[in-house]
Amino acid sequence: MSQLKLADCINDTYPWSGDPVVENSLTLYKEQVVGFCNTGCRDKFEKAISHFEAALSADTKGKHAADFGE
Repeated sequence: MSQLKLADCINDTYPWSGDPVVENSLTLYKEQVVGFCNTGCRDKFEKAISHFEAALSADTKGKHAADFGE
């Protein structure tokens, strides 16, 4: 993945604390660069998103299987 840049970040401050976002705490979410005030908050966000995406994927697979009588 290419290096994310603070200049491309859609937010200047971290919503919960109001602290400024820092360049080593950026991630991509829905094709947008999102910033956090530290790497720990960024990592928690990424972990939560991966859990949500996995749950959505499992739910979608379950619905498709039921549609086809599997």
